[in-house]
Amino acid sequence: MRLRDALLGAAGVAGTLAALETASRTGGVRRDFLPPVSEVLARAVGLAGDAAFLDGVGATLKAWAAGLGLACALAVPLGLLLGSVPAVNAAVKVLIEFLRPVPSVALIPLVSLLLGSGTETTVALVTYASVWPVLFNTVYGLGETDPLAKETLRAFGFGRLAVVLRVGLPSAAPFIAAGVRISAATALILAVATEILSGFGEGLGIFIAQAGTATDGTRDVLAGVVWAGTLGLVINGVLVAAERRLFPWAPGHRTEQA
Repeated sequence: MRLRDALLGAAGVAGTLAALETASRTGGVRRDFLPPVSEVLARAVGLAGDAAFLDGVGATLKAWAAGLGLACALAVPLGLLLGSVPAVNAAVKVLIEFLRPVPSVALIPLVSLLLGSGTETTVALVTYASVWPVLFNTVYGLGETDPLAKETLRAFGFGRLAVVLRVGLPSAAPFIAAGVRISAATALILAVATEILSGFGEGLGIFIAQAGTATDGTRDVLAGVVWAGTLGLVINGVLVAAERRLFPWAPGHRTEQA
């Protein structure tokens, strides 16, 4: 099943690239709007030998990893607290629902004023955007804990914290992992977007932004986008593989294996 899906996906990508190549080569789309795909891919491959470009990609990945790690460190304990103590959940629910819809990119000017022009701004915005999927998946996963298992531990004298750590957290772990995977994609988007919109520092987004101001920079812009998409694809693949290995009993993974 997985092999068939992979082959179908590869065929879809190949067909799309061929159509775009044909459209550019035949004049269906102006080359300054859409250079031939072959040229864009060749440029993307060539960037792998550019030390300055790779340093920028490394800076983006460092900000991505730092923001995602900080988001997980904040969201999982907070999610366990909100999911296990209804009074706390009710007290902060309005505040969370107020903050959650605020776009992270809208906070760039404010965070830049507070933290200055540097990696700290990107990390802060990535953290803010990434915390929500992990937080809500933790709360939801905790709510799916088997009530009988919790009552059994309580009957043996275990307190609330012990019940959460011994039963709630293991039960919520697959949901938390799914939240981390969603947040990983969000974190990469925010890391690149923040670099593009802020216009300072270094990173993949800075490369794309600078290419966009060049006279004939469309090819470089698209090559940078190819790198961003490839990074996202690799990160998602690694996290999906980790989920399957760590939580093979999860319903979605059982379906895939079948």
